[in-house]
Amino acid sequence: MAADIPVVFDCDTGIDDSLALLYLLAHGEVDLLAVLSSAGNVPADVVCANNLAWLALCGRDDVEVCLGAAGPLVAELMTTEDTHGPWGIGYAELPTGLSTRSQRDAADAWIEITTDRPGEVIGLVTGPLTNLALAIERDPLLPSRLRRLVIMGGAFHHPGNTTPTSEWNIAVDPEAAAHVFAAFGRDGAPTPIVCPLDLTETIVMTPDHLARLAAAADSSPIEQPGIDDERGTRSVASNPVVAAVVDAVRFYFEFHADQSEGYIAHMHDPFAAAVAVDPSIAATMSACVDVELGGTLTRGTTVADLRGMWGRDPNAAIAVAADADVFFDDLIERIAHLARRAGSVSDS
Repeated sequence: MAADIPVVFDCDTGIDDSLALLYLLAHGEVDLLAVLSSAGNVPADVVCANNLAWLALCGRDDVEVCLGAAGPLVAELMTTEDTHGPWGIGYAELPTGLSTRSQRDAADAWIEITTDRPGEVIGLVTGPLTNLALAIERDPLLPSRLRRLVIMGGAFHHPGNTTPTSEWNIAVDPEAAAHVFAAFGRDGAPTPIVCPLDLTETIVMTPDHLARLAAAADSSPIEQPGIDDERGTRSVASNPVVAAVVDAVRFYFEFHADQSEGYIAHMHDPFAAAVAVDPSIAATMSACVDVELGGTLTRGTTVADLRGMWGRDPNAAIAVAADADVFFDDLIERIAHLARRAGSVSDS
């Protein structure tokens, strides 16, 4: 099937960002134009190295990887190695790629790619919105050149995961998020689809999903991590992609267990990637979204006006419902196919 869905992926890789990247690489209809590296889960240079390493593991040194801003527009950078591991990819140990990062920075990549292909490009952001905000500052017409924008971020009727009311990607750089939301809903720009914690925390990966992935990829042995395993147990899977995914996600399982959420992992970013490819998988609700910048207790909180009280036009479509089982069936099938291809290349 021809690749006819051109995607620019801006991420702060990150365990779930990693699976989002694998999903995009695995999808036969996706033309991954560039991977842009945002400071967030780990510093931007580490994110960039992670992106290059995943691409190398999958035999995709042809994809451009750009380094983004070193920190937020205003705030000091927060990182979250306790959630994603010291290098952002859990226990996974990835090869060093032969390719190097692009000479252009992430903001310029946003501008130049959308200029070259106006009305065609789908933007996907699963990290802080710093790079996109900088790009819009340099080129205010950028939003009108996008075909679609999907943002993983925010929390509306759900507790935050960074402060009591704020979600990580927005909390890292609230000014960038506010700037991006303000740039949409006018001047012909498409309405961004926002995938908030309200929905993404229902997209729950379990050890059974990893066992299904190994089986579908013809990887052996079929490993199913468990809460009683020794911390830091490493995969012995025959397939290198499956082994890396198991090692990354095992760390994420352990983190969630330590937070009393169970031996599970929320797959925020792969779900947003699936929405970017096919928005019909999620029901949405139109709203005007803004970000609290001044609250002493609520800074970084996303607020949705669903009833027009602000007198402003809607600037977002908030994803509110989806079938998690259907999503995981798709994710597993596609990454298993990618793993089989990558495994056959590494064996040759």
